[in-house]
Amino acid sequence: MALSRTPHGMLDMATPAMGALLWLGGLPPVKVIFLGMITAFAGYTAVYALNDLVDYKVDRKRVQLGFLRAADSYLDDVLIRHPMAHGLLTFREGLWWTAAWGVVAVVGAFLLNPVCVAIFLGGCLLEMIYCTLLRISHLRTLVSGGVKTTGAIAAVFAVDPSPSAPFVASLFLLLFFWEIGAQNIPHDWADIEEDRQLDSRTIPVLFGPRRAAETILAVLAASQILSLAVFFTSGAGYRLPFAAAGLCGGFFLLLAPAWRLYRMKDKPHAMALFNRASYYPLFMLLLALVELASNRLSH
Repeated sequence: MALSRTPHGMLDMATPAMGALLWLGGLPPVKVIFLGMITAFAGYTAVYALNDLVDYKVDRKRVQLGFLRAADSYLDDVLIRHPMAHGLLTFREGLWWTAAWGVVAVVGAFLLNPVCVAIFLGGCLLEMIYCTLLRISHLRTLVSGGVKTTGAIAAVFAVDPSPSAPFVASLFLLLFFWEIGAQNIPHDWADIEEDRQLDSRTIPVLFGPRRAAETILAVLAASQILSLAVFFTSGAGYRLPFAAAGLCGGFFLLLAPAWRLYRMKDKPHAMALFNRASYYPLFMLLLALVELASNRLSH
């Protein structure tokens, strides 16, 4: 479970549920919900573990340099971070774990909609590309943004084979900017000391705290504008109070900690942003459920 960062992965599972519910404006059939939950868990478990497989040599070097010490205040370190690099799992065991969950994800995705298989495999390919770009280009953050959108986009196609193109595009961009500004750059900021030692090409290393903080603020502001587009292109036709509540949640979970990071420009505030922002998809899912319940009560 540590190999797949399961505590974080469980939070990420709210993302596909959020995408499906925002598009449908209602619950899909129980069979789809059950199969979707299994598939989402398997998919996130496999992709997070794939990251450790591709980065195995780099992570081993981090251990040799004395890095990879757990931080109690960091969501990704709730369990042991990179257990293969610490010798707690062999590479072969990690490979079997990843492959097994990958097979479960592919089978589940095929049963939901064959298009979902292509999206999942595309996400795996992007994850491998992302890992290999660590010492090549800071633009790997764009690849990371693409990876994090795949779960939600696949979920939309799982519940509707012909969703609205404007909605899919808006959802993609919302999650793309959320991942870059609230997850990837803050995550790299938390690892800045070791990344400098490893000659990694990340935005905090190459451009410094100020540019990194400015980028975070800009892309998260864009994400909140795009959240309005998601609400108003949704097939459910969500009401204005729902959109306003979504913006309030975005301010509390994303913009407020991003502003504090911009002012302080330090590692603890980067970790705080990463942790709080990880709950944004779950917040949006719960908000959609509340809106759904209120609509049913009003009718």
